[in-house]
Amino acid sequence: MNSNLSDYRRREQSITMAPLQEQLSDVETVGQELFTINFGPHHPATHGVLRLLVTLEGEVVRDIKPIIGYVHTGIEKTAEDKAYWKVIPVIERMDYLSYYFNSMAFIGAVETLLEVEVPKRAQYLRVIHMELNRIMSHLVWLGTSALDLGAISMFWYCFRERERILDLFEFSSGQRMHTRYFQIGGVIEDIPTGFAEKLRAFVEEMPTRIDQYGALLSRNEIVLQRLRGTCPLNAETLLTLGVTGPLLRAAGNPWDLRKAAPYSSYEDFDFKIPIGTVGDNYDRYAVRRAEMYESVKIIGQALEGLPEGPHITSDRKVALPPRHELATSMEALIHHFKLVTEGMRVPPGEIYYPIEGPRGELGCFVRSDGSSKPARVHMRDPSFVNLQALAHMAEGSYIADLIATLAMLDPILGGIDR
Repeated sequence: MNSNLSDYRRREQSITMAPLQEQLSDVETVGQELFTINFGPHHPATHGVLRLLVTLEGEVVRDIKPIIGYVHTGIEKTAEDKAYWKVIPVIERMDYLSYYFNSMAFIGAVETLLEVEVPKRAQYLRVIHMELNRIMSHLVWLGTSALDLGAISMFWYCFRERERILDLFEFSSGQRMHTRYFQIGGVIEDIPTGFAEKLRAFVEEMPTRIDQYGALLSRNEIVLQRLRGTCPLNAETLLTLGVTGPLLRAAGNPWDLRKAAPYSSYEDFDFKIPIGTVGDNYDRYAVRRAEMYESVKIIGQALEGLPEGPHITSDRKVALPPRHELATSMEALIHHFKLVTEGMRVPPGEIYYPIEGPRGELGCFVRSDGSSKPARVHMRDPSFVNLQALAHMAEGSYIADLIATLAMLDPILGGIDR
C-alpha cells in the first residue's frame, strides 16, 4: 500500500517543476533521449478528467500511461443509496452525450429482475430517442474531432444539427439534456402533438446534412493526410482489450448488440452495420459517419411503424397510476403513495444488461436484495474500456497523430470518472 501511494505521489508531481535532469529519462538511444511530458489533465470541455503521461523520442510517441480519476463523482455508490426510480436521473449524468443509453441500461436491468412487460409503443419510443441520442453523440464527436484537425467550420455545422435534436428532446420530455424520459416499465409520457411532424422533417433533411459533412471532409487533403493510415489497430488486439463499438467495427468486426442480442424491439428494424477495413483513424471516422445514416433509417422506420397502445406498463406496483385515477380510486392513491414514499420492491437477484451505446457496449449490473434500493450498481462504460487501446494505437506514431487518435477514440471520454 505504501509503495503504491508513493508511486502515485511521484506521478502526481509536476514534471515541469522538476530539475531538467529529472525530466530526461536515463534510457538513451543513438543520439536521442526520451522525454516524458504531461499531456493534460485535459478535457474538450476543460473538466480535466484525463491525464496522459507521454514518453517521447523526438516527435515519436514511445509510451503512454493514462491517469484518470480527477473528477470522480461516486455515481455508482450514490445509486445504491436511492430508490430504484430515483437512480435514473443520477445514472443519466454519467455521460452528458448519451443519457438515454445510460438510463436504458439501468432500466433494462431492473425490468428484467421485475419481469415487467414493456408496451410495444414504449419500446419504439425508446428506440427513436436512443437513435437520436446516438446521432447527437456522433455529431459532437465529429465536430470536436474536426476542430482538432483545424476544420473549424465543421464544429458549427455539427452543432447546428445537434441543436435540432436537443429541441426534439425538449419537445418530448421538457428537457434538452438529462431528460428522465425513460421510466421503469416504459416512458414517462407519450409524444406530444406535433412531435411526429418535427421528427419526420428532421429524418428527411438529416441525410443531406451528413452528405455535406462527407463533401467537406472525406476528400479533404488535410483530413486524408491526418487520418488515413495513422494509428491502425487490428480487431484481434481490440477484442483482447475488450474494445467494442465503432472502434472495433472500424477494424472489420461487425459486432453490434442491436443485431447480436436485440433489445427494445431492434429486431423489427432493417439497418446495416458499417465496418472498416484496416482500422485506422480514417476508418473510425468513416464508420461513425455511416452510422448516422443507419440511425436515421431506424428512426424513420420506428416513426412510421409506431404501434398504438399505452406508453408505460399498467402494473401499478411499478408505474405511477394516471393522475385522473387518484380522484376516483383509493387503490390507485395507495399505489401512488407507496411508490413515491418507498419506491418499488425488486425481487432478489442479479442481472447484467448490455446495450449498444454510441461508443460500444454499455452495460449495467444490478443486484437486488429484495428491498426498494439496489444492493449493487455497476456500469460497464465503453469509454473506460476503450481507453486501454490508446497506447497500442499511438505507440510508434508521431505526437501530432496522437491528437487525432485521442479525438477518434472518444469525444469526451465520458464515464471514466463515474
